[in-house]
Amino acid sequence: MFVRKAIDKDALKILSVMTDAEASGFMLFAPGERRMEVASLSKFINSINNAPRSGFFIALENEEILGYLIVKGENLSRTSHRASIAIGVHSNSRGKGVGTILFEYITNWAKQEQIHRLELTVIENNEQAIHLYKKMGFEMEGIKKDSLIISDSYVNELYMSKLL
Repeated sequence: MFVRKAIDKDALKILSVMTDAEASGFMLFAPGERRMEVASLSKFINSINNAPRSGFFIALENEEILGYLIVKGENLSRTSHRASIAIGVHSNSRGKGVGTILFEYITNWAKQEQIHRLELTVIENNEQAIHLYKKMGFEMEGIKKDSLIISDSYVNELYMSKLL
């Protein structure tokens, strides 16, 4: 298994992983809500990869995309040291080290990019993801109360970060 930056030609396979990850119910997009097409995802990949301190990364094995991690850096002088993260792993690949290898790669990449702080939010009952984030050195900073509506109920998100 290895990690590299995505290219626009990866869009179709990435879209399949995104759709599967969102079917878990633990992503910002509800299952079936994202209406992204291959062309718009290709454009998004190029946009993220060309932005400062940002990147769209994928984990691969035998040319199959197992997961992705998007890092979005900031440009203001007061926030240029931080970046936000979104990650998705295909259901067939969860629990097999895909998230770990993505985070290890991104941590090294972020240090090279002079990023000091990585941050993310996670649905409070996504225990598998929280376990991964803590294992990778992320700490909980706070609770974003009633920030989502899932199945007609308000759900909290946890703020987590890692200082490099």
